Amino acid sequence: MFIDFVKTRVIAGCGGSGCMSFHREKFIDKGGPDGGDGGRGGSIIMRASKNLHTLRDLTYRREYKARRGQHGMGSNKHGRSGKDIILEVPVGTLVRDVNEDRILVDFTEHGQTFVVARGGKGGRGNARFATSTHQSPREWEVGQPGEERELELELKSIADVGLVGFPNAGKSTLLSRISRARPKIAAYPFTTLQPNLGIVNYREFSSFVMADIPGLIEGAHTGKGLGHQFLRHVERTRVLLYMIDVSKEDPMERLRILQNEVESYSPVLALKPYMVALTKIDLLGDTPPPVLDVDAPQLAISAVTGQNLDKLLDMLHERIARADSMEQLKE
Repeated sequence: MFIDFVKTRVIAGCGGSGCMSFHREKFIDKGGPDGGDGGRGGSIIMRASKNLHTLRDLTYRREYKARRGQHGMGSNKHGRSGKDIILEVPVGTLVRDVNEDRILVDFTEHGQTFVVARGGKGGRGNARFATSTHQSPREWEVGQPGEERELELELKSIADVGLVGFPNAGKSTLLSRISRARPKIAAYPFTTLQPNLGIVNYREFSSFVMADIPGLIEGAHTGKGLGHQFLRHVERTRVLLYMIDVSKEDPMERLRILQNEVESYSPVLALKPYMVALTKIDLLGDTPPPVLDVDAPQLAISAVTGQNLDKLLDMLHERIARADSMEQLKE
């Protein structure tokens, strides 16, 4: 099951309390203070992994709680620190603090780590308070509480090209033809129910990542047809590829609807570079494909016969390179 949104609660461990103790040994009546410090509480740490593609593993528990630190002991023995809990999440996960309404971390790289709840500091034992004028201190500290947070985790796929289209527009067929991804393909709408990523090899020494999201319907930006869950997966893409089925009526109107849904969901997303692929031209027979009135590259293709797929890859690679150059100039 593909899960791309999870709510969970994390509680770091409390620090152990310091100890009040005085050294006692035969023939030594009044030994000095020897109370040890308490151990640090365990922290909750998240780590991004490229081997995960869903947040499903985090749905099995509503709460994660780390162990507290051990209390300090006499003879200057410090308490052990509580064991940290490491939660692995997919690359592309956004972590938000619900109560503070702010983003804590955006996991964009494999191996990236972040402490989402820090364990409490251990309290000092009375040996820490000894001075030349205060040689028998009885002060000691209680361990500090660990951090506690209510978190929302949202997974957004990271890809160079995001495929946007109505259901059954040929997105999955295209991805299966130009990459090793094997999404489910069938001749009925909503065959794809979760995002699929494929690595597209371009010529000999280059490649890019393409994301096939489930088909959109009119009203997707309001959440209709799970639109919010689907659209979030193209937010991180560099280039959008609108897939328009030319076997359907009024392809220009269908493109307009798709662009409106994207812009209504995120005006920033609508400003990304885009291309238009006119799909299923093999169904037109001798009829020439339409030419849409758009200020962007467009290309008629057939993922079934392979017509113009090499030219499509050339155009996509060029658009990705141009988008990268624009991002570098902004930096």
